[in-house]
Amino acid sequence: MPYPENKDFQSILHKIDFCLEKGLPFAVYRKPKEELVTAVSQADDTLHYTIDFTESGFVFAPFDVVDNAILIEPDEVFSARFSIGPKQEKSSAVIVDSAKEAHIDLVRKGISEIEKGHLKKVVLSRKLVVEMATAPTQILQNLLQNYPNAFCYLFHHPKVGTWCGATPETLVKIKGQQLRSMSLAATLPFDGDENPKWGSKEVEEQQMVSDYIRERLGPAVEELHIGEAESIRAGNLWHLRSEVTGTLSGGNGIKKVITALHPTPAVCGIPTQTAKSFILKNENYIRNFYTGFLGELNLNDSGETSLFVNLRCMELLGNKATIFVGGGITSASNPESEWIETQNKSKTMLNIL
Repeated sequence: MPYPENKDFQSILHKIDFCLEKGLPFAVYRKPKEELVTAVSQADDTLHYTIDFTESGFVFAPFDVVDNAILIEPDEVFSARFSIGPKQEKSSAVIVDSAKEAHIDLVRKGISEIEKGHLKKVVLSRKLVVEMATAPTQILQNLLQNYPNAFCYLFHHPKVGTWCGATPETLVKIKGQQLRSMSLAATLPFDGDENPKWGSKEVEEQQMVSDYIRERLGPAVEELHIGEAESIRAGNLWHLRSEVTGTLSGGNGIKKVITALHPTPAVCGIPTQTAKSFILKNENYIRNFYTGFLGELNLNDSGETSLFVNLRCMELLGNKATIFVGGGITSASNPESEWIETQNKSKTMLNIL
């Protein structure tokens, strides 16, 4: 693997245009709260998959992972700093959306399954297709400018498609034997500088995620610690988050950790398999890479891996952008409120188009 070169940001934009023109795979991304933007590109259009996550490159995995996590091999890797400019006034995105009744009906079905005792929580989503006239390079810059605390990315493979996003959720970070993750759930709109006022529904939803992580990671991780829930801001939204830390126990590699964590209750539900079956049967569309995971595998000498859950994302095709949004449903959910939550979440992507 080539050692990452330092270049200026314009070189990354030129690389994106070149790869799109020639039909070559690439991923460009920036980790949360960092300035460094990294570009990973592949020299041909071969579709590679990971085997055990010990490979090196950029991984892009779907929601329904069955040994089909895509790997962009790092034939060329370089990085550049992106400096955030002055804040610009955001235009209010106008949402013309005819899917309200269908989504509310879906949420009602989910609540019914919970009341029957089949589920404790289920995450239900929908997609929104809008017209756009913004170039991918500009979309990337808008993401980097507006969401400094998120994992921002632009991914392209000619045999897969073009995706981008600004996700607030870490799936797992591993450096040596040290593991970091998070328990993230609950959503409220950001309203000025006020601290969010969480209700019992949101607190219970986040606690469910923490309990699940403790149960799933316990056998693979020593000294597992899950911190207190705290409010964190992601763009125009608030979430509840607990930090998760631990040490990988002997013989447990990254594949075991990924299998234990994905899909998380924040994107699927509890119990996981029952919730997943309900989602696949009732959402009436294929999530594909939405609520999958993505990030760098073993790109540094340290073997460091950083993976993120693919939330607040969209797929780009021609002059259309497909935006994906969802929310966690519990016994305390209100269908109308859940619809409003998806409206609020859709603005993260609408505001950058």
